[in-house]
Amino acid sequence: MKAPRFKNWFAKLPLLNQPQRRQVLGALQPLVGLEQVVALIAEIRTPGRCCPRCGHERCYRHGVANDLQRYRCCACGRTFNDLTGTPLARLRLKAKWLAYSQVLLDSLPVRKGADRVGVHRTTAFRWRHRFLRWCKLDRPIALNGIVEADETFLLESQKGSRTLDRPARRHGGHAARRGISSELDCILVARDREGRTIDAVTGRGALTAVQLGRDLLPKLDPRALLVSDSHRAYRAFARKHNIAHAAVNLRAGVRVRHLGNRAIHVQNVNAYHQRFKAWLLGFRGVASRYLPNYLGWRWALDGARVSSPEHLLRIAIRVINR
Repeated sequence: MKAPRFKNWFAKLPLLNQPQRRQVLGALQPLVGLEQVVALIAEIRTPGRCCPRCGHERCYRHGVANDLQRYRCCACGRTFNDLTGTPLARLRLKAKWLAYSQVLLDSLPVRKGADRVGVHRTTAFRWRHRFLRWCKLDRPIALNGIVEADETFLLESQKGSRTLDRPARRHGGHAARRGISSELDCILVARDREGRTIDAVTGRGALTAVQLGRDLLPKLDPRALLVSDSHRAYRAFARKHNIAHAAVNLRAGVRVRHLGNRAIHVQNVNAYHQRFKAWLLGFRGVASRYLPNYLGWRWALDGARVSSPEHLLRIAIRVINR
């Protein structure tokens, strides 16, 4: 539309009635959302843009496709855009991505989130796990000082699977055997007194020292004091790797003890367990294969670490063309 015609059209906007104004806003809002997303993607991507195939930094513009600028590598000739190699590559309806990021911040179930954004529930479910792909890797480099570690358990779930390797449970069900068994997913959580947290789904059944060496040791500062309950796996792990260790005998009713001027307890990590399990109730059960994504999602929300939909979108595409 040329400028004079646009001025005439714009001057008539006050003459619209309320239903007409809503119709105009409904038509313009998706376009504004699309422009915001495209601009944000370009802003995030520009400083480190490189070819996803050879890593070469020199490229030139090569047309536009699916609302994104395409580029051609000067070295290998491959074409790519700013989402190539990211979890959000090839996803459609970019105008609704920021609205769906707010759905994740509000922790809405799949159906409610789909209704709010205006997409099908299968699309909402697929977007959920694409957006959360890198959240599970967004963890602190190391835990320092006093580090509390404890495990919690969830009944394994094959929700959404077309075939089951066991008889189906009804209304959530319960484990066939009492106590800790191979029917339970073990979730390890370690947290220092500064609030830095790591977590991992170690496997099924009781925690072992080998699993601690695999999931906890790379993130544990060698000078840290590891605090746990009286589980023998922690003692064996600390002895093997020469890590300072203090245990609290929860079975004997001892919740807090003092080591010099330091309070020894695992109440911070246990409180994190409670918050995580209470938050999961809103989803009416999650499949075991998706637990790492939900752990990352909860960690992103804990302490308001993600402040806005734009921030969450930055995390979702932070690994670009790798």
